[in-house]
Amino acid sequence: MKSNIQIIDSEYNEILLQTVAVIERSRNMLAMQVSSIASNSYYGIGQILYERKLESKYGDAVVRRLSVDLKQRYPKMGMSPRQLWNMKAFYCRYKDSDEKLLRSVALLPWSSNLLLMSKDLTDEQTLFYAQETIKKGWNRDLMLNAIQMKMHKNAQCPVDNNFAQTLPAVQSEYANEVFHDGYNLGFLDVTEPIAELELERRLVEKIKLFLLELGRGFTFVGNQYELEYEGKTSRVDMLFFHRKLRCLVAVDLKIGEFIPEYAGKMNYYLSLLDRTERLSDENPSIGIILCAEKNHVQVELALEDMGKPIGVADYQLIIPKEELRKAISDEMAVFEYEQQKKK
Repeated sequence: MKSNIQIIDSEYNEILLQTVAVIERSRNMLAMQVSSIASNSYYGIGQILYERKLESKYGDAVVRRLSVDLKQRYPKMGMSPRQLWNMKAFYCRYKDSDEKLLRSVALLPWSSNLLLMSKDLTDEQTLFYAQETIKKGWNRDLMLNAIQMKMHKNAQCPVDNNFAQTLPAVQSEYANEVFHDGYNLGFLDVTEPIAELELERRLVEKIKLFLLELGRGFTFVGNQYELEYEGKTSRVDMLFFHRKLRCLVAVDLKIGEFIPEYAGKMNYYLSLLDRTERLSDENPSIGIILCAEKNHVQVELALEDMGKPIGVADYQLIIPKEELRKAISDEMAVFEYEQQKKK
């Protein structure tokens, strides 16, 4: 006689997340193997050009001829003259680097390697972005966003959330990948201090850009979202749903620095969401408090005894002119790289 095994929804969701993680890891491994083969070829071609002492001026004719012959033999490999010079630059960039860095960049897509080479990064910084891309499956745009936010500076910073204490291990690990320690809201064009409701209004107006800043997987549910319980109404500044985490995400916007009272308020919102909005097949709701500034010790103490998963992040409203100028210059350089690559 067969017996049906009964499991609760939270256990099933953990099984589902684990299964999806296995499949995604396998797919990423296959993609990395393909990238590794291509990168090793490019590195070897770059070495030949370097050792033959071919330079862009007097070596142009040789490289153009080589491009024509290689295109005939390998029409799908994109062997344009520009690409061949990129391969030489790839070899020159990493020929004196240690084996660990070389192995890491070899696993990246070629477009990601071109992006890394266009930035003024040390070996240590390059290794950080390469390893993060491999681990988190970043595409070129996500890598660019991480570089512009200078995420390598925060690599050793303590985590400002309690996900490890309030979520299952698999979901906690993934939540830490999804949510950032800081966000750049420079696209709002803020030039002077504004009120929280005005900040929220601008984010709603440019919700597509805000979703891109948050990362993939977010769906906007609403702003000033009303939660009614026993005749009382509460409002969440902004409410999202994350498809892979399978949970509601409440965002509370603050124009000043973080204070401990914000954590208690968010904990209450999450209890209401779980009781009134969360469906039976969804995971516990997650809260993110966005502040202009935060202090890690203060955040840690505020979240220590909270039963709901809460993260605290800061944001940057105005991009400094020099940083903006450099970002635009870098983007133009990469754009020229990619346009030449298509020729």
